[in-house]
Amino acid sequence: MPPTLASLVHHSALKLTVRAGEERLATPVRWAHASELADPVPYMEGGELLLITALKLDAEDPEAMRRYVRRLGQAGVAGLGFAVGVHYATIPDALVDAAEEEGLPLLEVPRRTPFLAISKAVSAAISAEQYQAVTAGFAAQRDLTKQALGGGPAGLLAALAGQVDGWAALYDATGAVVAAAPEWAARRAARLTPEVERLHARTPPASLVVGGEADRVELHTLGTSRRPRAALAVGTGAPLGTAERYAVHSAIALLTLTTERSRSLHEAEQRVGAAVLRMLLAGEPEHARTAAGSLYGDLLDAPYRLIIAEAASATAARAHADGRTAPHGAPRPVDAPRPVAGERAVAAPVRAGEPPAGPLAALAEHVEAAAARAGEALLVVPDGERLVLLTADGGAAARACVGYAAAVDQARTTGQALAGRTDEPVMGLSAPAGPIAAATAYRQAEQALSVARRRGRALVEHEEVATGSVVQLLSDDAVRAFADGLLRALREHDATGRGDLVASLRAWLSRHGQWDAAAAELGVHRHTLRYRMRRVEEILGRSLDDPDVRMELWLALKATSGTE
Repeated sequence: MPPTLASLVHHSALKLTVRAGEERLATPVRWAHASELADPVPYMEGGELLLITALKLDAEDPEAMRRYVRRLGQAGVAGLGFAVGVHYATIPDALVDAAEEEGLPLLEVPRRTPFLAISKAVSAAISAEQYQAVTAGFAAQRDLTKQALGGGPAGLLAALAGQVDGWAALYDATGAVVAAAPEWAARRAARLTPEVERLHARTPPASLVVGGEADRVELHTLGTSRRPRAALAVGTGAPLGTAERYAVHSAIALLTLTTERSRSLHEAEQRVGAAVLRMLLAGEPEHARTAAGSLYGDLLDAPYRLIIAEAASATAARAHADGRTAPHGAPRPVDAPRPVAGERAVAAPVRAGEPPAGPLAALAEHVEAAAARAGEALLVVPDGERLVLLTADGGAAARACVGYAAAVDQARTTGQALAGRTDEPVMGLSAPAGPIAAATAYRQAEQALSVARRRGRALVEHEEVATGSVVQLLSDDAVRAFADGLLRALREHDATGRGDLVASLRAWLSRHGQWDAAAAELGVHRHTLRYRMRRVEEILGRSLDDPDVRMELWLALKATSGTE
């Protein structure tokens, strides 16, 4: 505790006497300062014990003393010490009355007590208080370090809550509560998730204070990277004192070390994961299990899903490079699965150790947090502009991906960016697969990703591709260009008014080459229809007896049906 007026009055060497404001002797004293100025307020900061002899004051003028004392009270002066036996034998009644009226403590200083003695007493008390706070801070740091080493973050939070006489909670990168002490604080901390998300948007290190005096919460980011990986909340019933502040700073340092160590381990795991993925895609599941050890539990043995994600901007750039642009700006698929991990006709080298950035980082943090909360193994491999994930089929991580994509699609529908982001991931999700079918799962995820690009959706599951209609795949610009080129000569013929070859071809193909049924649909004689089909063969230079030609023409008609 800092020195107070009461502690100075009780100081046996000072012999101070209270003449006014006895009810406010508990006021802390920040410093003792002597000044004979008629108006010392411009040089005061508040909390001082002002020492005077009234050299330049008319201390017997009631109105002047009321103005003087009122100014001191408004400036936050802790109290007034008046030295008797120098200019006045006793404290003038005008000053005593003004102090009583204002409620300002007034202390009588005997002539044998120099102002220097009072200043030394205040200084010594402040130094003792600071030393005590530092000592308590070091003790708290030792206790917190011991708890962190023995009990991890949960033990550290419990010790910190005791140090500040309040509660503490730890959040992950998504703003979810990871641990809290005491247990009831988890509910209180969960209500602060929006504030934690707002804090994560700031450049670290960053802090935020929410709540009132009786329910005050400090939020601090943890970590040294540009994107905070965690946050600490400390709730108290009053502003933190010096010792409590030392404890909080020690906890931040220890949790930051833990976070950074976890990040290094995480990056090492990603390098192992890249090697494991390469082995799986190469058809070597036994080698993959050996390399993984117990790192991924039974993930490699149970049915899993493979997810490939890339930022929407990357998919658009890829489509632009291929010369294709989807309707409404949605990206278009590539012609073949893009290799990923150095495998035979399957993959290119995975750039392990390069952490995901931007929207992929947000997705990775969201999915990893969901897996961690469920105690579920997850393999995450950054791959340049892509992110490859191996998740348990039906597990929390897979559900987190689906939920994240649903939120993105909903935000797009309403025209709002998700949490301020505009470049969200596009994902392809494979069907459930086993360890010997990783390469197949990868191709399925690639195919689903291509469809997601084309349809402008955040996520497509391979089951949708496998069970959907092939007609949906004909909306690609390259397919329409091929169809327009194939049918152009027939349309130019029809434009001259010499026959309706395109409509006749569509009717004949839709009736599986049945002349009578197709002719009846067109309202012409079957001989007229036969003549038209011969003209189609002559104009195109291709035989309708060839099933491949009939298939190409039918698909061309379907691909351009919306433009006619």
